[in-house]
Amino acid sequence: MGLDIVQFLENKTILVTGATGFLAKSTLSLSLVFVEKILRVQPNVKKMYVFVRATDKQTATRRLHEELIQKELFDVLRKEWPENFNSIVGRLDPIPGDVSCENLGVHDLDIRSEMWREVDIIVNSAATTKFDERYDIALAVNAFGAKHVAEFAARCANLKMLLHVSTAYVCGEMSGIIREKLFSMGETPNGSRELDVNEEKLLVEGLMDELREKRASQEEINIALKDLGLQRTLDSIAVRYSRGRLKYFLGNPNTILDTLPADMVVNAMIVAIAVHADRPNSNMVYQVGSSMKHPMTCSHFRDIGWSHFKDNPWITESGKPVKVRKLRFIGSKASFNKHLRRYTLLSKVLKIASSMFGGRFQSLRADLDKKVNATVRLAELYEPYVFFKGIFDDTNTDALRATTCDNGVNLESVFYFDPRCIDWEDYFKRIHLPGVVNTFKSK
Repeated sequence: MGLDIVQFLENKTILVTGATGFLAKSTLSLSLVFVEKILRVQPNVKKMYVFVRATDKQTATRRLHEELIQKELFDVLRKEWPENFNSIVGRLDPIPGDVSCENLGVHDLDIRSEMWREVDIIVNSAATTKFDERYDIALAVNAFGAKHVAEFAARCANLKMLLHVSTAYVCGEMSGIIREKLFSMGETPNGSRELDVNEEKLLVEGLMDELREKRASQEEINIALKDLGLQRTLDSIAVRYSRGRLKYFLGNPNTILDTLPADMVVNAMIVAIAVHADRPNSNMVYQVGSSMKHPMTCSHFRDIGWSHFKDNPWITESGKPVKVRKLRFIGSKASFNKHLRRYTLLSKVLKIASSMFGGRFQSLRADLDKKVNATVRLAELYEPYVFFKGIFDDTNTDALRATTCDNGVNLESVFYFDPRCIDWEDYFKRIHLPGVVNTFKSK
């Protein structure tokens, strides 16, 4: 008998974290795409508890509508189920909570007990993905959040599946073929030292105490804590480039960027849930990516971006199109610093000229310094990323595709997640880059 994923989802109660919060304010989170996909393919899901960072139920409900239901993503669901749309989205139950807290921040014992009794599936993708998040927040959400979700799952009497979603780049600076494998508690990807998250928490608390003793300003506290932990994404580079604010960038043009459309990742998530439900101790790591089967290099991404923004330029507030030229890569940190010295020298010249002519060049110098500082900051954030030498193995993911196909699941029609079917140029030009620009302009 074949595996019927849609039928499996019928009458299931699912708890989802990460649909709103840090990421969903600015772009589509995986959890948000997951919620929409489940409702669209199986509107008879019993209930979906959607965790929302909010202080009360009323605020959680408002955020659910503003940050999920009213998004353009749900237009397909509206068109496919016009008469039943309200009843379908009515299966979403917003829960004010916070994964960085014990019991996921759910203070109402009756609600906790209901979830412990009813939940069949937990999907946790709550994480902060800001470039330069404060380390205390990153640690609380990304590390202790996962711990709290696991503890909550252990109390769910009828749980069939706990799915945890993370970026593959938690591998750090590993190189070569990076295998799909579990890590033991305290083990670091490169094996250089043992990691104790409780010690990391004490490190943060110690730094906070030190900053308070020095009576540091809030800005100084933010900078100090951001310097403890950094994360990256391509979108900020694309926006700066499209606005004509990025002409050179640190990086190796041959570095492989492992990226994948969110809907394909969600498809893999749903298939994995159906395959592993009710299988105790079937712990499995799936690296759902493109670097093994369909790699894209930095230079390829650069060329696509140049072609797109040349034909679809950023329009300034005054209505003028921004002309871009092909981004140039600078292949080492030393060469990058050498390149920046000319701008540092120009800034000094403008400072002297400004003092001689009554501050006439002050605004010009300030604008130059702002651009230089932003470029330096981006280079510091992206340096490990644009020189990354790893390839993410997807043997397990390949086997997942094969298993479901052997069970009669037509992945191509509903749940496809094979990166080889992607036309990168079409995807970035038609979907991703226009979406990034629209998101930025709507802020």
